[in-house]
Amino acid sequence: MAYTPSTYDPYDFANRRHIGPSPTEMAAMLTVVGAPTLDALIDETVPASIRQGTPLTWAPLSEHDLLAKLRGVAAKNRVMTSLIGQGYYGTVTPPAIQRNILENPAWYTAYTPYQPEIAQGRLEALLNFQTMVADLTGLPVANASLLDEATAAAEAMTMAERSAKSKVRAFFVDRNLHPQTISVIRTRALPLGIEIIEGAPEAMVPEQVFGAIFQYPGTYGHVTDFTDLIARLHEAKALAVVATDLLALCLLKEPGAMGADIAVGSAQRFGVPMGYGGPHAGFMSCRDALKRSMPGRIVGVSVDARGNRAYRLSLQTREQHIRREKATSNVCTAQALLAVMASFYAVFHGPVGLRAIAERVHFNAVRLRDALVAAGADVAPEAFFDTITVRVGVGQQGIMAAARHRGLNLRKVGRDRVGISVDELTNADVIVRVLDAFGITDPAPEPAGLGFPETMLRATDYLTHPVFHMNRAELEMMRYMRRLSDRDLALDRAMIPLGSCTMKLNAAAEMMPITWPGFNTLHPFAPRNQAEGYAEVIEDLTAKLCDITGYDAFSMQPNSGAQGEYAGLLTIRGYHRARGEGHRDICLIPVSAHGTNPASAHMAGMQVVPVKSAPNGDIDLDDFAQKAAEAGDRLAACMITYPSTHGVFEETVRAVCDLTHQYGGQVYIDGANMNAMVGLVRPGEVGGDVSHLNLHKTFAIPHGGGGPGMGPIGVKAHLAPYLPGDPEAGEGAVSAAPYGSASILLISWAYCLLMGGAGLTQATRVAILNANYIAAALRGDYPILFIGNRGRVAHECILDTRAFADVGVTVDDIAKRLIDNGFHAPTMSFPVAGTLMVEPTESETKAELDRFITAMRAIRAEIADVAEGRITPEESPLRHAPHTVEDLVADWTRAYPREQGCFPPGSFREDKYWPPVGRVDNVHGDRNLICTCPPVEAYA
Repeated sequence: MAYTPSTYDPYDFANRRHIGPSPTEMAAMLTVVGAPTLDALIDETVPASIRQGTPLTWAPLSEHDLLAKLRGVAAKNRVMTSLIGQGYYGTVTPPAIQRNILENPAWYTAYTPYQPEIAQGRLEALLNFQTMVADLTGLPVANASLLDEATAAAEAMTMAERSAKSKVRAFFVDRNLHPQTISVIRTRALPLGIEIIEGAPEAMVPEQVFGAIFQYPGTYGHVTDFTDLIARLHEAKALAVVATDLLALCLLKEPGAMGADIAVGSAQRFGVPMGYGGPHAGFMSCRDALKRSMPGRIVGVSVDARGNRAYRLSLQTREQHIRREKATSNVCTAQALLAVMASFYAVFHGPVGLRAIAERVHFNAVRLRDALVAAGADVAPEAFFDTITVRVGVGQQGIMAAARHRGLNLRKVGRDRVGISVDELTNADVIVRVLDAFGITDPAPEPAGLGFPETMLRATDYLTHPVFHMNRAELEMMRYMRRLSDRDLALDRAMIPLGSCTMKLNAAAEMMPITWPGFNTLHPFAPRNQAEGYAEVIEDLTAKLCDITGYDAFSMQPNSGAQGEYAGLLTIRGYHRARGEGHRDICLIPVSAHGTNPASAHMAGMQVVPVKSAPNGDIDLDDFAQKAAEAGDRLAACMITYPSTHGVFEETVRAVCDLTHQYGGQVYIDGANMNAMVGLVRPGEVGGDVSHLNLHKTFAIPHGGGGPGMGPIGVKAHLAPYLPGDPEAGEGAVSAAPYGSASILLISWAYCLLMGGAGLTQATRVAILNANYIAAALRGDYPILFIGNRGRVAHECILDTRAFADVGVTVDDIAKRLIDNGFHAPTMSFPVAGTLMVEPTESETKAELDRFITAMRAIRAEIADVAEGRITPEESPLRHAPHTVEDLVADWTRAYPREQGCFPPGSFREDKYWPPVGRVDNVHGDRNLICTCPPVEAYA
């Protein structure tokens, strides 16, 4: 008999590695769903009228072929020593941090810590970050990170406007700010009607502004004491913002000591590679009186049900989902993973180590200055930390070229100066090469003194908390990182079934290249011919995203989903202004939309008009038509999410788009739910003019415990000229770097290459199957709130738990009880209060889906016990959840068995996840806001 070889391909990534259910399991799931085939299910779910006509066709790569291709692309980037500065610096990532944090799925696959009981590890690391920032800036309150320095500065401007007593509408910008920061501030100010006054700090007239921002040290190196200027601002009832550098503050007088109200900057040089622009953790700190108007997330200290200390996100409901169009910020994604890295860099070095690094950087800059001056060069400024400029006249181009010939990038300043920024990687060899580029062969002298007045030396201690003084033996550091990660529930332990957040596989092969020097050492403002590998990545990823979406052009600049919304709306406004229709300012937004949608529209200078939902959850087409007609020639845009936030493919989407276009508006389709569309529906073909894509959802960039994210926007051809501008070139930029967090674009590109066009389409189909499987399995226990006209949900479903409140069981009780089963809760109370939105993603296996179904059925049985009077809500395991090891070993006095409480159905026994704290008291944390590491006495 002839031998028949196997057709099984163990390296078929799309079907064997990324997609969870096997073909046999899919067949069993389809039986439960009640569909004969996967094709039939998709036909019943996705309206035929919107299906794309042509498939995605590029072929997939195996993992080893992908890595070989990426090595070749990395080799096209020219790795240079960049002394450009401008907010980006060479730094050392300690290998212990690279291996145990950046490359560890326990840290990079975690979700935003909205469920504090299962996030105590990353919350502690972020509290360390806040403490580090607060200490170094000399201001008592810091947040858990922002997107980058430039966007943090823009947030500080709007924070100053709403907090200052001054009633004027102008903001002063120090001309010594980094150019990209000025660009982003101008972008933010324009739609809000804020006048920007740019100039030398000494020329500022405090009475003319509600606030001012100064760079310290300045972009060209100047170290200036702003104490007197800040005092003058305060006399005029205006606020002072200082954009600063954490490493410089290890030596220099801190902004708080100058009287600053707000400090912002980037934590990049604390161990986070430049990565051609990001991701990096921006930071913000402020005076105590301003803390309740601070944007972003703030980690705070509270207590759990036993009175033990517990960390949580504080004040987390104060922004967009509650305030919507009245929100002052749309911050949704932070840079949690990078903030964690920066915080561990501070723990790793401690205050003595950080000061030593700062001293070495500074004295290398002094040596360089002294050698140049000794050779007759004209060097400025007189007072500096790590950056100097040299006036070279007509020799500028020649010196820049000589430096490049020696493997160095210097900064072009004006027409006759060259800038040099020394960093942690600068050593004697680098100094010799710099001097050689200037034709100087004499050795650099040992520094004779400081490069700034002694009056500018820092006089206060910092990082005094014990965590920054622990034994820094690598064994102890590794154990500390492990202890924190063990407290958390991330995707490497269990399914995280969050609606609209798409917690799917972040494959190891996709993650590997971000740590390669060929990608992570490039400066974002290095000459473009040194980044040909990145150009290839961005060009090919753009082409694939255009194919996937039906759009004609993309901007990769937005470095979060909410930033993408904002950029897309600014693009629409720019288009209207160019056509002489700048009066168009009304944006129609369904009431079911993500809270960032109306917040983004407000920030883009638009007036939000809400549109009702029909009883089945669809957009109320009659109300939409009425609102569009009332807006008339003022209609700028509508913002819709497709499939809807209710998890349904609405069949009226083309009608909504047609109505908007009829009145001259543009259609913004929120890409949050793109995981239900890739390969099946192109938003640009159903009427969309612009969409953002959450690459940290659909396209496999991990969530990192609350960031990084990427939100590039795709547009139709008529909008392409109005996409975000070059951050170095003036107005129009929305983030600091030309391609946002460029290094993590590698992850999404790798994902597209591994999956191939057919694999991406199959991922969408299986995401829809998994959601419908859960909906079908749980329909008898929990009503499914919204379903399509043919009885199907899209990639997520909403379990209606509102009726249980009548017997005293809340949606919070169910969410906390799921922790005992070893699951992160689904999305709570969005888009409908009192419900759970479940999105299982295509990467989850049938076994994990079944474990979740078992857990939810067991919880339903416990609800029945309460409803039928066998136990009160207060005595039930639902109210006592989650159960800790402390509960397990304590005297058991509860009204239900210990086994039921601690080992409910669905939980693992040998590998059970134990939350480190019981249910956290949210109210206590908000009323008693503590957002830095508690003092030593608190640990007694």
